[in-house]
Amino acid sequence: MSADVPDVRQTRLDNYVEAYAARTKGMTASEIRALFSVASRPEVVSLAGGMPNIGGLPLDVVGGAVRDLVTDNGATAMQYGSGQGDPTLRDQICDIMRLEGIEAHPDDVVVTVGSQQAVDLVTRVFCDPGDVVICEAPSYVGALGVFRAYQCEVVHVAMDDDGVVPEALEQAIASVRAAGKRIKFFYTIPNFHNPAGVSLSDERRARVLEICQQAQLLILEDNPYGLLGFEGEPQKALRAADREGVIYLGSFSKTFAPGFRVGWAVAPHAVREKLVLAQESATLCPPTFSQLAISSYLVRHDWMGQVKQFREMYRERRDAMLAALTEKMPAATTWTRPRGGFYVWLTLPEGLDAKAMLPRAVTARVAYVPGTAFFADGFGSQCMRLSYCHPTPERITEGVGRLAAVINEELELRQTFGPLTPGAGHGYDAPGPELS
Repeated sequence: MSADVPDVRQTRLDNYVEAYAARTKGMTASEIRALFSVASRPEVVSLAGGMPNIGGLPLDVVGGAVRDLVTDNGATAMQYGSGQGDPTLRDQICDIMRLEGIEAHPDDVVVTVGSQQAVDLVTRVFCDPGDVVICEAPSYVGALGVFRAYQCEVVHVAMDDDGVVPEALEQAIASVRAAGKRIKFFYTIPNFHNPAGVSLSDERRARVLEICQQAQLLILEDNPYGLLGFEGEPQKALRAADREGVIYLGSFSKTFAPGFRVGWAVAPHAVREKLVLAQESATLCPPTFSQLAISSYLVRHDWMGQVKQFREMYRERRDAMLAALTEKMPAATTWTRPRGGFYVWLTLPEGLDAKAMLPRAVTARVAYVPGTAFFADGFGSQCMRLSYCHPTPERITEGVGRLAAVINEELELRQTFGPLTPGAGHGYDAPGPELS
């Protein structure tokens, strides 16, 4: 090679780019992860991340439980454990799920490293490259990342205020199968949806189950927020009505603390066996220490009373956000009214682009997640997810005010110069707005 011609190999940022598996092409940083470094600055009001507010946890109780665990049972807690998870904790998980109408045996439960790993294990067990996963539009960014990594095709179905639209689900199943493609499961977050904030109505739950049963289609029910409702008792889980057709995923991240990274899956017997094998190949076993610490906390503390305190805290923050949106947002801006969970889904006036607007919002010291993060196909540009779980009510009000000012500035620019970006819109029926 000539001395004045650079060697391409020496200028590469990644010398292994040609060695990676094809599936790594789908592994990209999420828009939420990209926001963390900015949103964590103290001067920025972050309405972006879905971090639970664990400030209300009784740290003295947690600390005592951990101290006693190390003192009394440290040799077990810091050793390898079962690939399926600690038997005592699995029994306690069954008690928790009973609050949502699920009757399960501890042998049905597989403990995972958060429910995120459960999504990964289920996808690994069921999906080959090119298989189809049906998801709500929008859908959880972490699940979309898993499906992308396993080279699945995601087909979105529309939602409104009552959750996924049954007719849209039925049509999607028929269209995909007519195209000769294999659908492996329908992924749904029926309660206090991330990011849409809506919940699947009781009437639609029965219809969705009927559609999937007739189509012999497995349902993957992801339910981290089910106990964090602000109105009445928890809704019955889909799994409560169908033991064989639904894999249920739960987590302690929202009702206790995410740092322990403990979730679970409840699956039909044969599927459970595959999940345990996949778990063992991935991690050998879920962390024993975390499991025993949570088990001890559940025994020593009024954990349901703690969940009620969390509900009241999040309700206060939800109310602060809805009040601020009502007071400050310009006309033609719409949003959902969650009855629990962490999120509001906001749709901007026609012609505005949430992703294009984000740098100006950060300059104004407020952060959110653009709607495009929650679609596998690039839609959602007119929408954004606002999280109320972590900031104080005062900071939420301040952040919404800053955001409203940015939106008004965008509208003024558009009125003066015309649309700055093509009005792509969201491309689907957005979750029905709570007009204010």
